[in-house]
Amino acid sequence: MSYQVLARKWRPRTFHELVGQAHVQRALVNALDQGRLHHAYLFTGTRGVGKTTLARILAKCLNCTANGRGDEGITSTPCGQCDSCQAIDEGRFVDLIEVDAASRTKVEDTRELLDNVQYAPTQGRYKVYLIDEVHMLSTSSFNALLKTLEEPPPHVKFLLATTDPQKLPPTVLSRCLQFTLKHMPPERVVEHLTYVLGEEGVEFDESALWLLGKAAEGSMRDAMSLTDQAIAFGQGAVRHADVAAMLGTLDHRHILGLVEALADVDVQRLLAEVAELAEQGPDFAAVLDELSSMLHRLAVAQMVPDAVDNSHGDRDVILQLASRFTAEDIQLYYQIGIQGRGDMVHAPDLRSALEMTLLRMLAFRPQGVPKPPRTPLPLQREPSPREALSQETAPAKSLTIGEQQPTTPPVQEEPPLQEPPLQEPPPWTVDTQAGAPQPALKPEPQPKPVPEPEPIPEPEPVPEPEPVPEPETIPEPDPVPEPEPVPEPEPVPEPEPPRAVAAENASARLDNSQWLLCFDSLGLGGLTRNLAGNCLVESDDGALLTLRLDPSQEAMQAEVHQTRIERALKEQGMPRRVAFYVAELPSSVETPRQREERLTKERHAEAVELLNHDPNVQKLQQAFGAKLIESSVKPADGVR
Repeated sequence: MSYQVLARKWRPRTFHELVGQAHVQRALVNALDQGRLHHAYLFTGTRGVGKTTLARILAKCLNCTANGRGDEGITSTPCGQCDSCQAIDEGRFVDLIEVDAASRTKVEDTRELLDNVQYAPTQGRYKVYLIDEVHMLSTSSFNALLKTLEEPPPHVKFLLATTDPQKLPPTVLSRCLQFTLKHMPPERVVEHLTYVLGEEGVEFDESALWLLGKAAEGSMRDAMSLTDQAIAFGQGAVRHADVAAMLGTLDHRHILGLVEALADVDVQRLLAEVAELAEQGPDFAAVLDELSSMLHRLAVAQMVPDAVDNSHGDRDVILQLASRFTAEDIQLYYQIGIQGRGDMVHAPDLRSALEMTLLRMLAFRPQGVPKPPRTPLPLQREPSPREALSQETAPAKSLTIGEQQPTTPPVQEEPPLQEPPLQEPPPWTVDTQAGAPQPALKPEPQPKPVPEPEPIPEPEPVPEPEPVPEPETIPEPDPVPEPEPVPEPEPVPEPEPPRAVAAENASARLDNSQWLLCFDSLGLGGLTRNLAGNCLVESDDGALLTLRLDPSQEAMQAEVHQTRIERALKEQGMPRRVAFYVAELPSSVETPRQREERLTKERHAEAVELLNHDPNVQKLQQAFGAKLIESSVKPADGVR
């Protein structure tokens, strides 16, 4: 017996043997079982997805004589043994008229075809017209077909197949039940090829089947044809190296080498891999495409490890590489790779375009961005809570910082009135830092060195007409103990508590309350802050800090985040190794992320309440019927 190619030998003969296209299979099987048949079906889809195969299976269901049920004798499970089924499988069934529209485009051919529609079937139950590539018919042919397609005789069924349904007239589309067949994903192709080769007794590599599945581009027929070619090329076996050589694809090891060089930030190795690739004369654009595809797999491996495929037999390697990158790095590298692929047309040569794209990935790594200073933030927050002293100390600060001349005249005027105001020089002691107590006892010699750059008589008359602030100084004798809070304006003591505690208790144990207090001072950002913010302190022995991580954040674990947290703790004087323990978090304890969200909501609610009680806002509401859009309210720094 002559050899039969795999595409024909393993062509499905029933709906249950059909691979993929479950949505079409379900609709047709239910229609056949319920006897709800349409007179015209249109199957659309790319090449090799099963359009003609479905049409032939449907023709057998309509004409099977062994398993026919009901008054019409149709079935959804043709036997494949009766004369009608065998004749259809062998292509000799008289009442199945297959027409290649690409070779019969004239209207005369269509009229000749339609002249025989009125006659009853010769051998089967239905006369089935299977018109392949129906979009190739001319406009006149479509017009001639319309009337018969809309109201055919009861014994006639039309099965149309096309790869380009957009070229069909709307009048034809409206007269048919349309089924769109999907592309075959590589996973489904590999699964089917594994079954076929197992039945054929052919040895194979799984990675080789993935190469064939991708090369088929969604067509199962193309995949079977390529498998035939691979078996012949590999002398009866399907091996990865043989398939790669047959298809002319890149050696996957070079792409892995590029990714490992990116992970190690090894520029020398990166350029060496490109040089080794150049010796094989590859398509550098395809190299960049493969690199972007691998970066996509790394991103999937970080978020959903179970979803990583074994397309090149490298699933374990991909999972290992994913832990060496941060999510920010992978997203940045992917974006740079995609943009570099589009810029290749403007490059002087493709190799330099590839090298520049790889170097750009390393040049713009997030690790190269300097960390913003963290100390100024708490320093700026300190003066905000002193609202009671702002009216009295604010003018004193502006005078002491800007000019010291106007501060001396009030001191000279106040002694004749009353002695207590003489205690105001403490602000001078804070600003001058040296010799401050001496000018406080002798206020007269201070104006002498100051007027050297400016004339003395000019500043003297200025304070004379300023008796107005004197009544403000009247309550000053009451807060005589105010010199005690003088160190409060110094911003240094407030940020010191977390650092001081960390420095003094470097080996002390951290608990959840201390973790909340020192979290902001760690200066973490990005995904690292998000990961740490969803953790609680499980245990701390002074050398190892175990953080309890919410299971919803388990996919974000990476070695780089652990290193960043350890480095931040060390900078705060709390050197520790960090480990993660994944478990459900107790609802009674608040994580830094939950605390931040709660404070944000409270500040927003407070800001909304302040605006609702603002007299100006109330006037606008009364006069114009204005409404406050709470979602647009942003708390200011002054709001808690």
